[in-house]
Amino acid sequence: MRPLPPLLVLICLAAMAFLALVAPGPVLITAPWTWLGAAVAVLGVSMAVAGARAFRRLGTNIKTFDDPDLLVTSGLFRVSRNPMYLGFLLLLAGAALLIGRATPILPVLAFFLAAQVWYIPFEERAMSRRFGSDYAAYRAKVRRWI
Repeated sequence: MRPLPPLLVLICLAAMAFLALVAPGPVLITAPWTWLGAAVAVLGVSMAVAGARAFRRLGTNIKTFDDPDLLVTSGLFRVSRNPMYLGFLLLLAGAALLIGRATPILPVLAFFLAAQVWYIPFEERAMSRRFGSDYAAYRAKVRRWI
C-alpha cells in the first residue's frame, strides 16, 4: 500500500488524538501558549493548499506516485521544493502544540521521516528522470524544505 501524503496526515492526526487520550505523556506547553499551535496549523494548511492550487492552476499532476508532467518553480516553490510537505508538517506540529503533551509529537516525527526518506526521494528520482538538468539546476538553488 502506498498511502498518499494527505491520507498519512489524517492517520497522523488520528494517532495524535489517540495518544493524547490514552498516553499523553508529560505536559510540554500550557495554555495560553498552546494556542500558538493554531497559528502554526493554519500556516501549514495555507501552504499545502497554495501548493495544490499552483499545481491545479498549471494543470499538472499532484499525485505522489504518478509520473510528473511539469516542473513547478513559481510561488512557494521558489523557496521550498516541497511546500506541500512543509505545510503538512506545520499542520501536524501545530496540532501537537495545541495538545501540548509529549507523545503526540511522535506522529509529527513519523510524518517527517516518511516524507524525508520515502515520499520526497521517490519524487526527486522521478523529477530527475523526467526533467534532467532543469531539475538539477532547480535543486541546486532551492532547498528541499526551506
